[in-house]
Amino acid sequence: MWKEIMQRTIVGFHRDEEDQWVAELDCYHGQHMRHTPPFYERFWVLTEEGRATRLGTQVECLKCDQFEWPEKLVEFKRTPEFTEETVPAGLLRDHRTKGGIWAKINVVEGSLLYLPETGEPIQLTPPRFGIIVPEMKHSLQLLSPVRFYVEFYHLPTIS
Repeated sequence: MWKEIMQRTIVGFHRDEEDQWVAELDCYHGQHMRHTPPFYERFWVLTEEGRATRLGTQVECLKCDQFEWPEKLVEFKRTPEFTEETVPAGLLRDHRTKGGIWAKINVVEGSLLYLPETGEPIQLTPPRFGIIVPEMKHSLQLLSPVRFYVEFYHLPTIS
């Protein structure tokens, strides 16, 4: 079955250690943007003006699709431990994190089914945790008596 790859917004550009242009995405992943004809026709990446025209456009992010954790994220919030009696109803129906917010579902005891919109259900049991990608619709299903909590992450703020 074919599925759509997650779309992310280009928010900036930088050069990597090999002097190649990398698009900085709003999910905190990077994606190389090379002009290597005839394989890739991206003449726009060669000038500052060309790159500026691509800011705000969307590209597919395979790293988000594969639940790849970006580097340098820091935890900023953690929920209390929930049980099958105390789990908020909102976690059991479709919901999303905000843009730029990643999360980990940590099961302490028992098991949960993590239902991301872009993929197969994932059974979570200790020590296997679930990664929540920013803005991706998801829900949880209780499979047994359970204890779990959720950690929320973003990039560190620069002061």
